[in-house]
Amino acid sequence: WDFLILFFCLPVVIFNEITKKRLLGDMSCRIVPFMEVSSLGVTTFSLCALGIDRFHAATSPQASTRPIEQCQSIIAKLAVIWVGSMTLSVPEILLWQLAQDTSPVSGVMTEYCTMKPSSNLPESIYSLVLTYQNARMWWYFGCYFCLPILFTVSCQLVTRRIRGTEKKSECRGSKHSQCEGHLNCTIIALTSIYGLCTTPENVCNIVVAYMSPDMSKQTLDLLNLINQFFLFFKCSVTPVLLLCLCRPLGQAFMDCCCCCCEGCGPDTTSSESSADSKLKTEMSSSIFFDKPRETPPPLLALGTPC
Repeated sequence: WDFLILFFCLPVVIFNEITKKRLLGDMSCRIVPFMEVSSLGVTTFSLCALGIDRFHAATSPQASTRPIEQCQSIIAKLAVIWVGSMTLSVPEILLWQLAQDTSPVSGVMTEYCTMKPSSNLPESIYSLVLTYQNARMWWYFGCYFCLPILFTVSCQLVTRRIRGTEKKSECRGSKHSQCEGHLNCTIIALTSIYGLCTTPENVCNIVVAYMSPDMSKQTLDLLNLINQFFLFFKCSVTPVLLLCLCRPLGQAFMDCCCCCCEGCGPDTTSSESSADSKLKTEMSSSIFFDKPRETPPPLLALGTPC
């Protein structure tokens, strides 16, 4: 979803700032806020799901021998996160519309997006959209800011408390504990980046809600641009942070890049090196997904060229 934001929303915003014309017209005024709010929802519920997973890993009676989660289960959770986030963002499509105004400085007709429900909507839907508009600031603050931060902090505190008790009673394998701590650091880093990048938007929303009559349109546009800049920054940093902190994911990404750049030849040397890297990735990923360390398969079987 971060890549969708960067590849679709970022060009539209840059084009609008340069030309003062809205790319794709009224459609972009509705789709861009919808995708941006969906991005906040996807990150929020993903952090909550990761917090629950770390809590289960800490409280499981046999955490070190917990098997890898099935692919169908992971896809089902991702589907719930994505569909739920998009469903909660549907009011954004009905809330925004395209408007035109003449610039007092240059005298040129400019296009901009305004938060004003269309009067052509049915009365029941129109009243719901107005209710959403009035509660939008606190909904943002409560669901997309407080929920992931409080959820992550609570899960980390409970996990540390349980692990502290377990360390006194029994000593776990140092390798397993080290990888568990690395996963927790990854989640904390993701939450910290998310909190830092969404704080300006929530502050601006509160300021605009209580001081908008005293602010000029240029100031409001500048605040909106700052909010979008922090959102794009979060979408750019999060994948890089994941690739750097999650070693199996970063190794797999580098293998794919090298494969695309150099080409996958059938020579023995490349097949042996890819087999070795595959073995290392499988061994490290077994730690990151709480799979028990087993004796690795013989190198001969993996190193044999296909």
